[in-house]
Amino acid sequence: MKKIDVDITKAATLTGKFYSTKEKFNNTLENVFSRNWQFITDDGQLKENRSSFPFHFLGDLLPEPLVLVNNNGTIDCFSNVCTHRGNILINEPSIIKKYINCGYHGRQFDTCGRFKFMPKTEGMKNFPSLEDDLPKIAVAKWRQFIFSSLAPDFEFKELINDVEKRVGWMPIEDFKYREDLSKEYYVKANWALYCDNYLEGFHIPFIHSDLNAVLDFGNYDVETFKYSNLQIGIASDDDICFNLPNGSKDYGRKIAAYYFWLFPNLMLNFYPWGLSINIITPISVNETKVQFKSYVWDESKLDSGAGADLDKVELEDEQIVQQVQKGVTSRFYKHGRFSPTMEKGVHHFHSLVSDFMNK
Repeated sequence: MKKIDVDITKAATLTGKFYSTKEKFNNTLENVFSRNWQFITDDGQLKENRSSFPFHFLGDLLPEPLVLVNNNGTIDCFSNVCTHRGNILINEPSIIKKYINCGYHGRQFDTCGRFKFMPKTEGMKNFPSLEDDLPKIAVAKWRQFIFSSLAPDFEFKELINDVEKRVGWMPIEDFKYREDLSKEYYVKANWALYCDNYLEGFHIPFIHSDLNAVLDFGNYDVETFKYSNLQIGIASDDDICFNLPNGSKDYGRKIAAYYFWLFPNLMLNFYPWGLSINIITPISVNETKVQFKSYVWDESKLDSGAGADLDKVELEDEQIVQQVQKGVTSRFYKHGRFSPTMEKGVHHFHSLVSDFMNK
């Protein structure tokens, strides 16, 4: 893949083929997703000691079977595959009574993944060894949220530190998950096109009339960090905004929303009412699952400001992104250019993609 020029005034976007060919799509699974951090769940799934939460790393595309385990308040992550003959160990969230038991031939592991017992092993040489333990997988926790990576290229703190510095004054760990306000969407477009659209406010006046009415488009701003970036929504007129503490970098500004994007496919959208987590999961080269998970801080503000009608904004985004998906498959479309003032976030994303694809 051709590298994206670091100079946005000279750079061209990812090519149309990146969004439309199976070869490029499959290459991103190993080169991008397996080497970066994925949001898995929140600790509400693992409240009790010895509780377990099995999952697949990236749905059906990177279906690595893994399991989270609460070990006296520490969250560990292990391969969920028996080291004897490859049976899946834990199929449903559950409390581990004493050992992790394999239902195939009776092999047992403790909650730290160490081999403990298997029947009929008499005569086996060099057994047990470290290879009989469950492989330990990278895991990280920020506030109540748990992340994992198959082979991370960088430490999790490099991904989350800028978020913590900017909005860490909020009592995020007290935000309450609301299933009734959480939704799933299926978009007929490449996952990266969906991210492209999120990463610029350029389209807001043309696509989102209601959102544009509560944001000051003239003061649109974006800040880029190493593996993340931030778009700041400024409230227009007297619309609802954050009551910022004196120590905030943004104190005195009318912040309506903090839109954080974490490479490669996670959005943390902070509004005065709380947090909407958007998880963008690829399904195929031209289909994507989008999960909205809502964590409420102040319910009285749910129907006001930039975060008032997320479903309407989402459907408007889906319509335009699906149209663009058709366009990038054109034999006449090669690539585009970046607006230096409005598409810094997209340029940052494309640069990271090309860096990982070229490693």
